[in-house]
Amino acid sequence: MSQFPEGFLWGGATAANQLEGGYQEGGRGLSIADALPGGKDRFKIVSQPDFDWTIDEDKYNYPNHLGIDFYHHYKEDIALFAEMGFKCYRFSIAWSRIFPNGDEAQPNEAGLQFYDHVIDECLAQHIEPVITISHYELPLNLAKRYGGWKNHYLIEFYERFARTILTRYADKVKYWMTFNEINSAAQFPVMGQGLVPSNGGNDKRNVFQAWHNQFVASAKAVKIAHSLNKNIQVGCMILYATSYSYDANPVNQLANLHHNQDFNFFCADVQVRGEYPAYTNRLLAEYDLRFDDLETTDGELALLKEYPVDYIGFSYYMSTANETTGQTTDTVAGNLMGGVKNPFLKASEWGWQIDPTGLRIALNELYDRYQKPLFVVENGLGAVDKPDKNFHVDDDYRIDYLKQHIQAMAGAIKDGVDLMGYTPWGCIDLVSASTGEMSKRYGFIYVDLDDQGNGSLARYPKKSFYWYQAVIKNNGLEKPKPKDDQAKETIIKPLV
Repeated sequence: MSQFPEGFLWGGATAANQLEGGYQEGGRGLSIADALPGGKDRFKIVSQPDFDWTIDEDKYNYPNHLGIDFYHHYKEDIALFAEMGFKCYRFSIAWSRIFPNGDEAQPNEAGLQFYDHVIDECLAQHIEPVITISHYELPLNLAKRYGGWKNHYLIEFYERFARTILTRYADKVKYWMTFNEINSAAQFPVMGQGLVPSNGGNDKRNVFQAWHNQFVASAKAVKIAHSLNKNIQVGCMILYATSYSYDANPVNQLANLHHNQDFNFFCADVQVRGEYPAYTNRLLAEYDLRFDDLETTDGELALLKEYPVDYIGFSYYMSTANETTGQTTDTVAGNLMGGVKNPFLKASEWGWQIDPTGLRIALNELYDRYQKPLFVVENGLGAVDKPDKNFHVDDDYRIDYLKQHIQAMAGAIKDGVDLMGYTPWGCIDLVSASTGEMSKRYGFIYVDLDDQGNGSLARYPKKSFYWYQAVIKNNGLEKPKPKDDQAKETIIKPLV
């Protein structure tokens, strides 16, 4: 028997701003992603006090404008996903393609028609769409004119956007998520909340107010979805990084407990449990804030309680460690957040610590806490792929990484975790969110495009394409045949 349940949703994940392109076609407006320069310094640039969302093409390169031109290649790409055997495909709808400025009364029909075609193409290939409503692509006007999600008006604009697409696709799309990696604003509010230093991003009150407004907007989306079709499931989506105390020192253990609450659980607690957790005042006090400093209403708090999410989607790439006593100063990079170097783990080319066991722990921690279905909607290895003259990539390093994480999921299912599916990130090469590079590749499919936008845009399956095809066909990792009447578990060697 497979270690994965029948109907498990194997697939892949992308985001509109990182692959679509066509950024000024079909009536689409600008998004905040269009204003993010490419390159490893993109976060340093947007963190400067004078960054005001101005697009300066003479000074910077903007790879998100082209992405991988999914806007014109979606049929070809979805056909490749179908060839791999995808059961589902997670993607996002670009808000500014539907409401170009974000605050219009009526949607852009041309934008909706594009997603009509994408969704219908998925369904024709027997691929279940899994749609993120807002994935790091706030309409630029809402950041510049309204100051991002700290402004209460954005609840109304989001509600209109969500109602438009939920109504249009209520009978075609079952799985939705409201905000991508909503908790990432704890470190970088630019992508999730549209906040930079020049419009209040350094003020934690604004970050918490923005979160509250997003929580309310998420609850409204759940309410709309359930009123349209009782079979629709709406999830939250968080960035989860399993966290360890560096040692057994109680001081570090307590620091790790608080880190877990503040980063891994806070946003999920509100969206899943429907109310602010007991530690909210302790968390706010760390920034000299009180809950009364936030603009909330009794009606909004009641809405949160009445319309929690149906499941928990999350990204998992790495784990982190907490050390507060000064024993070590060795640090590592990570997915929007780093931490203390864990001596037991190896790291990727970008310094992200690789920890498959941490995924099993994450699944257990989340399921024990919430008792709601889980969905691993991002996981993968960003690496420099070197194709041969025929553009074939032998990416055994990626296969090893994914194999170990799939094995960890199988272990969590054995532990009793209710796991819905698995959509590795960047199933086709796309522009990296953290560095704005094409050279940081995740996909099963190689796209001939470099960091400067040069290339044919042709698509080529990598070795991992055929490996993942077999995984899906087998509904999990293929086990070795029993020997001497005793089956043995596949042993995965550590990454080098």
